[in-house]
Amino acid sequence: MNDLQVKALQAPLSVSEIEFRVQSINKGGYATILAYKDARVDMNRLNSAFGLGFWQRKHEVIGTKEFCSVGIWNSEIKDWCWVQDTGTKSNTEAEKGQSSDAFKRACFNLGIGIELYDYPVMSIPLKDNEVDKNASPRPKATWALKLKEWRWYTEFDNSGKLSFIAAKDDKNKVRFQWGNRRQSVTKTQEEAA
Repeated sequence: MNDLQVKALQAPLSVSEIEFRVQSINKGGYATILAYKDARVDMNRLNSAFGLGFWQRKHEVIGTKEFCSVGIWNSEIKDWCWVQDTGTKSNTEAEKGQSSDAFKRACFNLGIGIELYDYPVMSIPLKDNEVDKNASPRPKATWALKLKEWRWYTEFDNSGKLSFIAAKDDKNKVRFQWGNRRQSVTKTQEEAA
């Protein structure tokens, strides 16, 4: 792997490559929002850094856990270099979710999206119509919480660390903001995010 490939692989994900979802809602009506990547982001990043045919993945069960190994062709040593990790089953499609999660975690080991671990805890107060506080066993979001329509903005410092994140809801109201925004960001750069 050369320096350009490493930079391409480990560059911070753009906000368009990140998805946001409600992880949990507490009894006070605050939602904890999780930023995550899906497996397509990893495949696209590997393809752009190395090209088709110069990376591969394989899955295997070891004991009771499924592992994914991601191999990258090293032209200097003329062999594959591997990273590996395991995943957890998802609530919707258990086996597919476990395979996807293992792949995403193996790709974290390569540095793809590693900055997601540096994101702050995003606890957002929900409006009364966005949460059903009487739902059992815990509060849940209502149809009025249109998180998929929110616009997210991120900025990174020169070392690739997240320095600013904010979200505007579907009514263009700022609902979350963390960190310091650079003065040099223009409205057009903001809207492109």
